[in-house]
Amino acid sequence: MKAKKEILINTTNEETRIAVLERNKLVEVFVERPDNERMVGDIYKGRVRKVLPGMQAAFIDIGMQQDAFLHFNDVGTSFMAPGEDEIEDETIERSKTLKDRAIKIAKTLKKDQDILVQIVKEPIANKGQRVTTDISLAGRYVVLLTNQENIGVSRKIYSIKEKKRLRKIAQAHLRKGFGTIIRTAAVDCDEESLSNDYDYLQKLWRKIETVAKKTQIRHRIHKDMDMVDAIIRDHFKSDVERVVIDSRKVWKEIRSYLKNFSPNLLDKLEYYSDKDPIFDQFNIENDLQKSLEKKVWLKNGGYLFIEHTEALTSIDVNSGKFMGKKDHETNSMKINTEAAVDIARQLRLRDIGGIIIIDFIDVENESNKKKIYLELVKELKKDRAISKVAEISRFGLIEMTRQRIRPSLIHNIYETCPVCEGNGLVPTINNIISKIERWIKRYRTIGGDRRLVLLVHPEVAEYLLNGFFNKKYELMWKYMIVLTVEASERLLKHQFKFYLKKSGEDITNQIKT
Repeated sequence: MKAKKEILINTTNEETRIAVLERNKLVEVFVERPDNERMVGDIYKGRVRKVLPGMQAAFIDIGMQQDAFLHFNDVGTSFMAPGEDEIEDETIERSKTLKDRAIKIAKTLKKDQDILVQIVKEPIANKGQRVTTDISLAGRYVVLLTNQENIGVSRKIYSIKEKKRLRKIAQAHLRKGFGTIIRTAAVDCDEESLSNDYDYLQKLWRKIETVAKKTQIRHRIHKDMDMVDAIIRDHFKSDVERVVIDSRKVWKEIRSYLKNFSPNLLDKLEYYSDKDPIFDQFNIENDLQKSLEKKVWLKNGGYLFIEHTEALTSIDVNSGKFMGKKDHETNSMKINTEAAVDIARQLRLRDIGGIIIIDFIDVENESNKKKIYLELVKELKKDRAISKVAEISRFGLIEMTRQRIRPSLIHNIYETCPVCEGNGLVPTINNIISKIERWIKRYRTIGGDRRLVLLVHPEVAEYLLNGFFNKKYELMWKYMIVLTVEASERLLKHQFKFYLKKSGEDITNQIKT
């Protein structure tokens, strides 16, 4: 029995949010804002800034704040440098060894060379976009591969007979110089629909080539679909029961798209007109908020603790409130099995990519370790992102990687805290007072007016002024100064400012803390 699947789209002036539900449970969330639009699939005419053979990579200037990263593995066997003839195949042909191929690519890519690239990964943290010269155009049923002639079929199409039928249609409608990947959505699709997809994408590529020749470098020459359209194209298939949208404008746009490419899905498109917010009506808002928390409770009383770092994401499985009535091994297996299911869901929901380390509760039996591993792998098969999972190590850890295309959900919604700078911790009052004292001590070494005004957060001011012989007087007697303490709601708890009593001059930055 297939899982009930729904897609809900909520739009405001500031952002668009898309929720994917399976069996009434939130499994994926996509967020897009005007200042942070989807970039994957966009094509740019760039210029090679640096070629670094040691890194087997080049940096491409595409007009962004950071240069795009082009790994040699993402340089096609034949790529176009706009405004020039196609580079001969033998220049960077597939060599017998990766080393030889890297040497040939390094000789082919030249500094200040014009090059056509496509974004395959969005910028993450301090890393720029990742790009490729193997440009592809995605349609509803197929992906068109430029400057290639391979025909691939989705691994999720299992019927050999259907694969042969789809390959035959592709061969009939592909022009010379084009390859294709046939998507899962093409199963049982009629030849006319597939033909329309191929015709549209091949015309689009010719148009892109024409624009590229006329466009200056460091400019985008093709914008792929926005997030809503891309989700409809990639996710809205026959297994989706309905798509509900709270914007009439977006609803009309999607209807128009479906009329051209998938008229059989029009009946599943719904416009939401109720007064209650759509995410409240479907009980999504609460689940969305939980997806941003570090601690995730399991139904059996155990919990996951998810921690993000720059290098990796760690997930710790804990017994929590679980009160098992059997032996430790059986109790641990019950928690670990449920945890494996929810970990796979959390990875999709939070869109966590890169290296992931999972610390399950220790079990002794090797067959039980295998069961935990297989349960996680089974659940990850529901995920569109590619994952690679290693079996449980002797330390009880599972190491895995998940395809990263864009920043995770938490980085899409939250900014780094200016107080803790991402540590999740703020200084104690004692630490703040110590910094204030160090400032005064350094100030006294250079002389200057001894009558000072200290401006601090109200909580710090209360601590300094509490009691008859308080901390303020301690500082005054110790450093022989006259100190006036004032409170300000404008300052954060860890901030403070020093002024000269006589002139009111701010002298805080004259002394390092």
